[in-house]
Amino acid sequence: MTISKNNKNITVFDVARQAGVSKSTVSLVLTESDKVSERSREKVLKAIDELGYVYNRDAAALRSRRSNLVGIVINDLTNPYSAQLAVGLERHIRAMDYMSVLVNSGEDFATQKQLVQKLKEYRLAALVICPAPGTDAAWVNQQIDAGIPVIHIMRDVAGARAPVVIPDNIRGTRLATQHLLNRGFKHIAFIGGSESISDFHERLCGFNQAVDGAGLNKQHITRIQAQTNRHGGRQAVIQALEADPLLQAVVCFNDVIAYGAIEQLRALGRVPGQDIAVVGFDDLEDSCRMSPALSTVHIDADEIGRAVCKLLGNKKDAVASEGRILVDVEFIPRSSG
Repeated sequence: MTISKNNKNITVFDVARQAGVSKSTVSLVLTESDKVSERSREKVLKAIDELGYVYNRDAAALRSRRSNLVGIVINDLTNPYSAQLAVGLERHIRAMDYMSVLVNSGEDFATQKQLVQKLKEYRLAALVICPAPGTDAAWVNQQIDAGIPVIHIMRDVAGARAPVVIPDNIRGTRLATQHLLNRGFKHIAFIGGSESISDFHERLCGFNQAVDGAGLNKQHITRIQAQTNRHGGRQAVIQALEADPLLQAVVCFNDVIAYGAIEQLRALGRVPGQDIAVVGFDDLEDSCRMSPALSTVHIDADEIGRAVCKLLGNKKDAVASEGRILVDVEFIPRSSG
């Protein structure tokens, strides 16, 4: 028998009565818990449909001091890969029936702290952060101790009790550098990135592993730090050529730096891919369309999104874990290198 009532006045008690289950079973179904049997779930959903019951998620959030809102803090939305990653993350998070709010720290820790403080006013379900340079482990742990699951992406913070989803940076630059070594190049540079970010150290480590394993003359190996943008790439390739006029190949911290390096080589009358090989890291959408098409390390942004959502699905892991989920990479050879 169906209860005849205005659906605004229908309660979980009515749903429980209609389904022949307890109120707690109805609550478990509404909160999408896995602690309820499929048979009970079907009975509750059928009763909800018959009664026209509408679950007030805002009221539930107030009662539980939780929401279904996930804060995504990206380090630099002017970077094409960061924007690509953010779009993929939002799509995966939405598929889990969460809502997300996206903010940009602009590679500034003080801005990151201010943004997170404002986001916390909305009783976040979780925070997904690509840490700005200088992010302090004590600050991260303070958020976790307050009961907010924190997940780091792309970068690690030493000492932070947050799980991190990160590409295999070391393997990526090792593969890229090994490719250049296999082509017979002996004068090689690594350009771009900064000591203040973990992915710089990992990518440089992969480069060092490859060149050290090849036993090359250390005087023929150049390492230049630079801003992670086109201008940084232009400046870094000039410095690399000044350090080694016989330079044959360049491994770039990311694709955007590689774009700047290619532009500067042309300005200097060099032919990228012929006079000097150039490889990047990220495999941006435009990298295969360039002339020459950019050899680069491919990171699957969708895989990063899926790994983040796996942690979101069990937020206890995201609160208590110090684990690292390593996403595999692939080197894509093209005509630039």
